[in-house]
Amino acid sequence: MAAPDRLYFTDDDEANRLIASDPFALLVGFALDQQVTVPTAFSGPLKIKQRLGTIDPATIAATDPGRVEEAFREKPAVHRFPGAMAARVHELASAVADEYGGDAASIWTSARDGDELRRRIAALPGFGEMKIKSLGAVLAKRYGVAVAEPLVPPHPTLGDVDSPQSLADYQEAKRVYKARMRAEAS
Repeated sequence: MAAPDRLYFTDDDEANRLIASDPFALLVGFALDQQVTVPTAFSGPLKIKQRLGTIDPATIAATDPGRVEEAFREKPAVHRFPGAMAARVHELASAVADEYGGDAASIWTSARDGDELRRRIAALPGFGEMKIKSLGAVLAKRYGVAVAEPLVPPHPTLGDVDSPQSLADYQEAKRVYKARMRAEAS
């Protein structure tokens, strides 16, 4: 399966094309996907590219962290926690540059199996179990990455989003699920 020409995670077609075509941009979107909406998180890589002039991990890793933070704080901010997320993306860029020679795709293209892929993703800054499963689902379902198939959970994830309507459906199901979890916790 070839890479999709876009992922429908935002309302911005340019952002959707960037996260589909640039593996590091996809990782950055996942790193930012916390305490903001999916469209906000996955619009972040394009804002970063526009403000820093690149989304290349080696270049970002070599950029002064203060400059990265300035780019995150510029209005509209990349994330609701610009300082913390700028540091996270800088750390992610450093990890990809140092561990994978700046080639984010090699995280999954050179993994021998699902267990190795899980370990590699888990070692990335800000990637816990939910992001491992969701990224695995995107890689398996949208890119045809066979070693990612064991990571795919049985419930809907971003890997199931293949249109603007399916993004809306996914977000609504997520809201309902979170509301139910809050109600059960009370």
